[in-house]
Amino acid sequence: MFGIVGIVVTFVMVFGGYILAGGKMGVILYSLPFEMMIIMGAAVGSYLLSNDSYVLKHTLSGIVQAFKGPKWTESDHQDVLCLMFQLLKIARENPVGLEQHVENPQESSIFTAYPRLLADHEVVSLITDTLRSASLNYDDPYQVEEMLSRRLATLREEAMHVPHALQTMADALPALGIVAAVLGVIKTMSSIDQPPAVLGKMIGGALVGTFLGVFLAYGFVAPLASRLSGVIKQDLVFFDVIKSVLIAGLHQHATTLCVEVGRQTVPDHVRPSFDTLETALRDLKKAA
Repeated sequence: MFGIVGIVVTFVMVFGGYILAGGKMGVILYSLPFEMMIIMGAAVGSYLLSNDSYVLKHTLSGIVQAFKGPKWTESDHQDVLCLMFQLLKIARENPVGLEQHVENPQESSIFTAYPRLLADHEVVSLITDTLRSASLNYDDPYQVEEMLSRRLATLREEAMHVPHALQTMADALPALGIVAAVLGVIKTMSSIDQPPAVLGKMIGGALVGTFLGVFLAYGFVAPLASRLSGVIKQDLVFFDVIKSVLIAGLHQHATTLCVEVGRQTVPDHVRPSFDTLETALRDLKKAA
């Protein structure tokens, strides 16, 4: 929602100020299709040249994600804490019974109670792989913490490929705008015998390229890359919450305390309150 508002405000303020200052839109509108073709065509071509299939595949979904905002909400954080509470409780009381949930989460009565979590492969994989390793006596909390840190570092690096690629495009757009402007100047110089009024329009059209390159870079692509980067970082905190609960569990803390450690890791604006989470855990205990 705010992304759309930002685009509208940018257009209104830039072009509204230009028109109020006495600027004429005719030159811009005439040159816009050609300059846009040169600048965005070169930008897209260089984007295809400089990025691999993973980045290209996730670019469109990344742009959508930037406008939609963070995936994980307060209720999702509460759900994952409740899920971890149930799994750790079973791991303490009935390690053998945990195997069916870890090996086949799609049919687990615990995982299926949280469909949004179950639908995320990375969340399920992180939980089940760690619990499976612990069941194989790979239960040194410090070794597991190092393993999880490396895994999450790899996940962060992969997730940031698209915003980095978009930022690189934003950095290149002003230079591509200059390329379009230079081509316009070349065209103008080939018509140097024309009257000053004609040459003025041609030079104005050439300068549209410089304007578009800078405008697209700092008005759209760079803010989009920054927004996507922020959204991804907020979503990745979700995995830090899971990690903190798992490590606390391996340290043999009380299950309720493990969940509280995870709750404290959640960012404040999406952190479930202590009372709300306590009520949810109490309901789970009663249902059990």
